Amino acid sequence: MFVRRTAFLKAFFPAVRKGRAMKQTGASPTITFRIPGAWSHPKELLERLPKGFRLSPETLLLPDGTELKFTPMPPDEQFAGVFLSACHRPPTDDERAVLDRYTVNVGLSGPGGSLESVLAMMQAAAAVVKAGGAGVFIDNCALAHGRRDWLAMTEDAGPDAVSFAFVAIVRRPRELSTVGMRVMGFPDLWMPASEVDERGEMLVRIIRSLFAADRPTDVGRWLADEIGPCFQVVANESDKFETESVLHNPCGRLKIVSLKEIAEGN
Repeated sequence: MFVRRTAFLKAFFPAVRKGRAMKQTGASPTITFRIPGAWSHPKELLERLPKGFRLSPETLLLPDGTELKFTPMPPDEQFAGVFLSACHRPPTDDERAVLDRYTVNVGLSGPGGSLESVLAMMQAAAAVVKAGGAGVFIDNCALAHGRRDWLAMTEDAGPDAVSFAFVAIVRRPRELSTVGMRVMGFPDLWMPASEVDERGEMLVRIIRSLFAADRPTDVGRWLADEIGPCFQVVANESDKFETESVLHNPCGRLKIVSLKEIAEGN
């Protein structure tokens, strides 16, 4: 079976080389997706792409001329389980059926750094999903979304949907922190666990406000909330991931504390 699937890749991509990435500056973060699909032949993928999208062995070309790096990968025994465990919401039966028998993982990568560029990446992934992909796994935050949810978030295209797609919230004993803010070129965030409720609603509102503004915040900035306490960014620290990790954020992570915590510390 593995030999046949490898042959499937070679049938359309006989000489898979390092693709040309979309033009970007050195400061632009790279967004990386993996989209599993059960295409019986490469021609099926090509024929099912929405109008205006074109595919070559190296690139996915968007209707506006944007080029993204395209990397087909053979299936493995671990990815389906990783995808399921990383899903924000359980996939539908149809999505899971495609995942269970997927024949190729479509890798897409290109620059982020702004809401506009992130939305372009979402639209590119949506094109592959519409062509038969089960959903999208995001390397930058280790989150996955089934086909239905991905298409809904892409159609919404608002900061709430985009932040939900790309930002994971991790709860540790003493803190609540984010992973994935780097796709916008932002530092990640963290707050002491004592500062937030069980669901971390305050942190969610801060994330949404930053994505809506399409710009990062800085140390010293006050973050006022209309329905709750006032917070301040008090430090920028290194994140907890190794430099080589796909989850590492070179922008660091910002510590956010409430006015109450600041007053008690003085």
